[in-house]
Amino acid sequence: MFLPALVLGFGIAAPILRTTRTAVLEVRSDDFVRTARAKGVPERRLQVRHVLGNALVPIVTMTGLQFGYLLGGAVVVEQIFSVPGIGRQVLLGIQQKEYAVVQSTVLVIALAFVLVNLLTDLLYRVIDPRVRAS
Repeated sequence: MFLPALVLGFGIAAPILRTTRTAVLEVRSDDFVRTARAKGVPERRLQVRHVLGNALVPIVTMTGLQFGYLLGGAVVVEQIFSVPGIGRQVLLGIQQKEYAVVQSTVLVIALAFVLVNLLTDLLYRVIDPRVRAS
């Protein structure tokens, strides 16, 4: 299970890391970070609470979007590594022309993607006070 997880993880990690880097660099140049540093806030607390806390919105967005790529990549990775899973079930259903299996499995995958995006949108209210105000 280590290699399939590694393959799937590397595929989605790069865009998330790039987004995280960009968001953190953008927030670090804001005035409130400079003010907190001038007030003497410890550097670790400054990075975690002020910088990363304010950079979470694009990171959460990218993570929610990458979940769809994770589901699509699982189909290929499960077939390559012969791991039984929902992606392999879709492929076997296509090969055996069992369209009810394919439709129901794709419905479950689509439902999972919609639920993850719903959770992403609900998480915005938790991490960004500006969303709560509107």
